[in-house]
Amino acid sequence: MTQQHPVYRKIVVKVGTNVITGRDGRLDPAILDSLTGQIAALSARGIEVILVSSGAVGAGRGIVQLTGSLTPVETRQVMAATGQIRLINAYSDRFEKHGMLAAQILVTKGDFRDRQHYLNMRTCFRALLQQKIVPIVNENDAVAVTELMFTDNDELSGLIASMMQVDAHIILSNIDGLFDLSGETRRVISEVDPSSKNFSQYIRPTKSEFGRGGMLTKCNIAHKLSRLGITVHIANGMTPGILQSIVAGEPVGTRFLPQKSKHGIKRWIAHSEGLEKGAVVINEGAIAALSATDHASSLLPVGITAVQGSFSKGDIIRVCAEDGSVVGYGMATCNDEKARATLGQKGHKPVIHYDYLYIVP
Repeated sequence: MTQQHPVYRKIVVKVGTNVITGRDGRLDPAILDSLTGQIAALSARGIEVILVSSGAVGAGRGIVQLTGSLTPVETRQVMAATGQIRLINAYSDRFEKHGMLAAQILVTKGDFRDRQHYLNMRTCFRALLQQKIVPIVNENDAVAVTELMFTDNDELSGLIASMMQVDAHIILSNIDGLFDLSGETRRVISEVDPSSKNFSQYIRPTKSEFGRGGMLTKCNIAHKLSRLGITVHIANGMTPGILQSIVAGEPVGTRFLPQKSKHGIKRWIAHSEGLEKGAVVINEGAIAALSATDHASSLLPVGITAVQGSFSKGDIIRVCAEDGSVVGYGMATCNDEKARATLGQKGHKPVIHYDYLYIVP
């Protein structure tokens, strides 16, 4: 049988903890064999794959017998530090059997805060892919605590998908996709339009047994990426040949349809929640102008009513309405002192240019 032409050339595959570990938290050799074999087959067809894999904490839980009294944070650090070795070795050994090299990249949310650091990471990923080496990414759970933590690896993989401007972001869970629970029978929703917003009516926002995330988190990240021009799939990672099916364009799982792709700088800004250095408060007129769909508008000082925090030119800042709700994020063209000096005045240059402004849907 002739293979179908792949619909994607570069993808991020995120594998959840419950896909690759059993009930006892131990790694599942059969699933790991299947996933690495599928990725090797895709690579042989010229498809670039970045693998974001959870499972370090779960793997650690399966091998570590804790003694003494540890806090929950310390317990997680021990599990992650020990389990990550087993996790990366499990992948590396299997890829080696396919004649492939794998590389480990551990990151925290802080690694995405600085634009130059962000670009350095992107350079590393590009170099690995150019050398046909599979990047295997995980959150650095041993040091990522409190504000350094991602919501979960769904958020991390979404940031990488955006950074690398991939064709598709594939989230592999232990269920078949997004289910419509509005009727008497459960059915998988095959496609989601980018204009969709209210996902809570379709899903139960529960968390996985060992992971931190849930389906609602996955949907929110999928929605954001689809608005940036990236197709997102949520599918069952335990289904044989699931990656081949998705790349071949077969109707499996749930697909979030993409809008027109946005350029790289806006993709970075779109994922800046929690990384901003300061904020500006704007009036209703400015909100209306920035939200208009028929023309592009920059944020001018005349529409700003307050400046919060300290920031420099080039920093990411939050744009808020007067009731405190977030309107968007953008890259400042000046520091906070200049923004305060021109507050509410006409005839000055934008505080955020349209090309560096992302409006929250």
